[in-house]
Amino acid sequence: MNVDEMLTGARDAMTVKRVFGDPYEKNGVTVVPAAKVFGGAGGGGGEAEGQGKGSGSGFGLSARPVGAYVVRGDQVSWQPAVDVNRIIVGAGLIALAAILTVRTALKARG
Repeated sequence: MNVDEMLTGARDAMTVKRVFGDPYEKNGVTVVPAAKVFGGAGGGGGEAEGQGKGSGSGFGLSARPVGAYVVRGDQVSWQPAVDVNRIIVGAGLIALAAILTVRTALKARG
């Protein structure tokens, strides 16, 4: 795969269809899911000194849900997604900071 083919594939992969999912309706309410999509690409070429021909390319794409637009009649609202893993990691970091603060305070007293 050359760099041009990789960039074409990357452009095709990062479309609005990756950000907004297909809308679905139930009981007169339409929901349009949304995601945060990000990616990167890289490529290379040429010859390395004494190494023969060289080339390479790569592409990565990541997505995570961020919420959904909810349409009820003429009203549109945004409902953010709850990322439980992020909440757990944040709580763990706060707990660790509290433990280290208490430990430092106890050492200073002793």
